[in-house]
Amino acid sequence: MRPANKTIRQSVSLPVKVAAQVRNLAKNRRLSSNRMLIELIENGIEAEKRKQQEFSSWPRISQRYRSGRDKPTRR
Repeated sequence: MRPANKTIRQSVSLPVKVAAQVRNLAKNRRLSSNRMLIELIENGIEAEKRKQQEFSSWPRISQRYRSGRDKPTRR
């Protein structure tokens, strides 16, 4: 695992609305846009991990859902 202080320069293109939201969030929290992006990405990664853990904690149900055997019914 890499040390937390090592950084890699990464270029990303953001839609105008998303960039404006990031700037507004950063301004409200008195952070740089770069730091705000890092926090948003880290929070998103953690949320995705939690979602995967919750989904995999129901092995039988998740297995049926993944295999397509238990498709939701429409009313």
